[in-house]
Amino acid sequence: MINLIICTKGYYIFIGHVRFHISFVLTLGPEFPLLSKSGDIIIGGAFSVHSQIVAINLNSFHRLNFREFRFAQTMIFAIEEINKSSSLLPNISVGYKIFDSCGSTLPSTRAAMGLINGQERSFGKTCSGHSTVHVIVGTSESSSTLYLSLCFFIQISHFSTCACLSNRKEHPSFFRTIPSDYYQSRALAQLVKYFGWTWVGAVRSDNDYGNNGMATFIEAATKEGICVEYSEAIARTASKEQVERVVRVISRGTARVLIAFLSYDEMDALLEAALSQNLTGLQWVGSESWITAHHLATMKYSGILYGSIGFAIKKAKIAGLQDFLLQVHPSQDPQNHILKEFWEETFGCSFQSGLQDTKQCSGSERLRDIKNPFTDVSELRISNNVYKAVYAVAHAMHSMLKCGENSETVNASCTLKSILQPKEDVNFSLESGEKVYFDERGDPAATYQLVNWQRNPAGDIVFVVVGSYDASLQNGKEFTMNGLNITWVINNYTTPYILPVSVCSESCPPGFRQAIIKGKPICCFSCITCAAGEISNSDSAECSPCPLEYWSNEDHNKCVPKVLEFLSYEETMGTLLTAFSLFGAGLTLVVSFVFFWFRHTPLVKASNSELSFLLLFSLTLCFLCSLTFIGRPTDWSCMLRHVAFGIAFALCISCILTKTITVVIAFKARTPANTVPQCLASHQRMGVVGGTFLQVLVCVVWLALAPPFPHKITMYAAERIILECNLGSSIGFWVVLGYIGLLAVLCLILAFLARKLPDNFNEAKFITFSMLIFSAVWVTFIPAYVSSPGKFTVAVEIFAILASSFGLLFCIFQVRLHPPQNNHCIKQHE
Repeated sequence: MINLIICTKGYYIFIGHVRFHISFVLTLGPEFPLLSKSGDIIIGGAFSVHSQIVAINLNSFHRLNFREFRFAQTMIFAIEEINKSSSLLPNISVGYKIFDSCGSTLPSTRAAMGLINGQERSFGKTCSGHSTVHVIVGTSESSSTLYLSLCFFIQISHFSTCACLSNRKEHPSFFRTIPSDYYQSRALAQLVKYFGWTWVGAVRSDNDYGNNGMATFIEAATKEGICVEYSEAIARTASKEQVERVVRVISRGTARVLIAFLSYDEMDALLEAALSQNLTGLQWVGSESWITAHHLATMKYSGILYGSIGFAIKKAKIAGLQDFLLQVHPSQDPQNHILKEFWEETFGCSFQSGLQDTKQCSGSERLRDIKNPFTDVSELRISNNVYKAVYAVAHAMHSMLKCGENSETVNASCTLKSILQPKEDVNFSLESGEKVYFDERGDPAATYQLVNWQRNPAGDIVFVVVGSYDASLQNGKEFTMNGLNITWVINNYTTPYILPVSVCSESCPPGFRQAIIKGKPICCFSCITCAAGEISNSDSAECSPCPLEYWSNEDHNKCVPKVLEFLSYEETMGTLLTAFSLFGAGLTLVVSFVFFWFRHTPLVKASNSELSFLLLFSLTLCFLCSLTFIGRPTDWSCMLRHVAFGIAFALCISCILTKTITVVIAFKARTPANTVPQCLASHQRMGVVGGTFLQVLVCVVWLALAPPFPHKITMYAAERIILECNLGSSIGFWVVLGYIGLLAVLCLILAFLARKLPDNFNEAKFITFSMLIFSAVWVTFIPAYVSSPGKFTVAVEIFAILASSFGLLFCIFQVRLHPPQNNHCIKQHE
């Protein structure tokens, strides 16, 4: 009888034109446990010793999974150590029953039923049987573990990483010595973000391990601004055509980085298809399931994976394990078929005679001469998890027995499940110094090593640790790099240290922003120039507005101070207005000099020389006060310009008003006696002083309550700041302006009443014309002043000052050919 178990994942057969898929487990032989040993305490084990098959006939069965067989032998090694220990479970023997889960849900579930129900020759269908084991170590697959954990049997897995198993409500009896994929998936997202890859492809195992792990990765990657171009799944039962279709999707993609969240066997199938389609040039980022698999690095497709990077379980050393593994031999149990199968697979021989093209096994072959995943102990990562799981069971059993000895009756706190809870009972250290404990979810501490596939001087692939991830650290500091050079995927061997680029769209340069393309992921965008007043750095999703007093430069990559706009002396308009102002003041001084030179002539005397000189002085002030409106506004200049303007024009119009009153009285008087008191110079001075004093009083009150001050305005132009004088109190300004207007209106009315004076004395007519011009200028000024923005407001005000000043100068001070004939005041002065 052949003592053999053949596990298959499925095949396709054709009956006519119909294709049928067959999935089955063929069991031959009476001994279902692959390896077993009796003891006071029995620890069950479930490992995927068989996972694939080559052909559908019994003469061509598949090779063992040497890696999983090493896991099983590591479990036996740990149990043998415990049995030799005098401090841990003294006087108690520990046995084991190791079953083959075949890497599939159906056979692994049946194996679990055999473990739980104690049925070795037949498989139970429920969890109700009497258990022959106290705890199960395994399985290696999350999907198989999920089914087993539903029976609420205590289970410690060494390789089931699905985050769904951390749900204590659904899986209260599940523990593990490998971190949850909840952390690995987030670590992978941070890794991708760290290297600037925003456009990646993804392929996963179509099971609980791959689907849950990839879902968590995509969720974390989306938060990091990473887009997944495609996400394909590969099932173990997938046909060759289905796997090849996945490879075609990968090769057509534009992403240069591939996230491979695959189990061991799916990775083999994918690489075979990738090799046949010559899929190269991709940067592989792997999960802990395959990233440290030596057989992938030494097989023919290792060239595809050169430069791969990914997180792996921390590497450890187990003293004495290698010697124990090298002692494995069929002679240890001649009736055990798995030891014979292992030997035949390792050395390519057969213990059966007469087989063609197969040499006879002598039994004298040496494992020391063989280098395969079973004998390689340089990367003890998952094997160390098996080792820790066995010791966790032993420590829990030890604590449970001590708890029972100290209690008269065994209570709930002395059960194995309660002992395994996060307490000091399961907090121990291995001989290597590594601490082992479980948190409230039954998980260990989440720590990973970031490994990179590099070549050593001999040309072999080695796994170099280039970083780490520790989930216990504070947020943002979990992921660290150790500064070592990283080897990346290369199409030629001249640029092994150049970081590959994987983006959907090239980064936008400074001054541009990303604009999402309709129908594309957010990582695919076009670059649009920032709007005026906004800047951006390299690869910015949005442009940032500049502060209030700053504006963007031409390249939109820097905020520069806004241009301050005010009427300056340097610009053309300021220069022209200054020239006109000085010209008007100079012309007024010339007229004053001429009047002073001819002060004894009848013409000058007839024009009331004292008022004329005072009027010329006030006109000079009016011309010069316009200069205070030019230049950068300051606190003093703002107060000076409005006060000087108001007082100068009040003085000027007061002189004209007094002159007008004097002319009217002089020509309306019938006898000199009635006019002499009204023509006295003292009365004229009092009129001028009184008219000016009221304006001075208004200005003093204005300055005391709400004086003008410099003010920056941004409402008229976004790219510049208009610096002008705020009135402080609009009422004060309009009172000053209104008072000047009142004086001008009174003067205009009196001059109009004196319009019929003798023709040879036409000064009243000149005053009338000057007041008309003055009134027209300032009436026009008001709407222009209100509607003109920025420096043009100041220019309009200066223009009004100059226009009205020139109008007064030219209309009043003209050369008259004939002196007046009826001026009683002049006669009195003579």
